[in-house]
Amino acid sequence: MSTKLPNVLTYTRIAAIPVVVGFMLVESPLGNWLAFAVYTYACVTDFLDGYLARAWSQQSNLGRFLDPIADKLLIASVLLMLVGVDHISGLTVLPAAVILCRELLVSGLREFLAEVRVSMPVSRLAKWKTVIQMLALGFLIVGAAGPDFGPLSTAEIGQYGLWLAAALTMVTGYDYLCAGLRHISLSDERAAEGAPDARPESRSAETTKPAGTLG
Repeated sequence: MSTKLPNVLTYTRIAAIPVVVGFMLVESPLGNWLAFAVYTYACVTDFLDGYLARAWSQQSNLGRFLDPIADKLLIASVLLMLVGVDHISGLTVLPAAVILCRELLVSGLREFLAEVRVSMPVSRLAKWKTVIQMLALGFLIVGAAGPDFGPLSTAEIGQYGLWLAAALTMVTGYDYLCAGLRHISLSDERAAEGAPDARPESRSAETTKPAGTLG
């Protein structure tokens, strides 16, 4: 197991997930704020591990493998817990489901594209999607324990942010799906012709990202 600092930060982000889940079960308002504090740490390390890996030239295959897994586990766990503790209910479950389904879709496509060694750069829109999604989930974790911001409560800001993140998720997820299907179709054509699999560069919205890259 690598003990380089960027990878250690990724390990701690994974370890923080059950802590966030546990604190979300603690009575409000203490549980809300404790869960938010640990969740904030996980979000910060998501950026920091990748930044340090690139700045210190410590990028590794282990980091590239664990980082997207840590991201998916964090998002999925928080979404499911928010539904479980009724911080997300009614129609707001719909954007949560869209985000969760998109994470599963991207994971499947990423596995295939990794096999054919296709690298797909992250778009600016995908980065904004991730930032908005992280902020929305943070507001929803705090929920009723948070202050009002003018006419909107903390929970309402989180709900609106989740709808916006879901809309961006559909756009970036569609781009990613189209790019993945193009590579699958091209690979099938090459296989039918008896030629090696093509590995062209892609211009899609997302990627198998280096550790800490937003996507």
